[in-house]
Amino acid sequence: MKNVYDIQQLLKRYGTFIYTGDRLGDLELMEMELDELYQMMFVQIADYQNAKLILKKEKRLIINKRGE
Repeated sequence: MKNVYDIQQLLKRYGTFIYTGDRLGDLELMEMELDELYQMMFVQIADYQNAKLILKKEKRLIINKRGE
């Protein structure tokens, strides 16, 4: 996984489609869904950790951009 699109594709494999029109809200929902998939052992730990890092980085970029 290299970007948010890859995470969306992972979630789609499990029937989760997220689009609210609010990018930050979408990222938070993706993170919650990812947590649930990990807890149910559908996602390997390496993929989970990588996806969490990508989501946190993207969220940080959006928050910093809105703060300007």
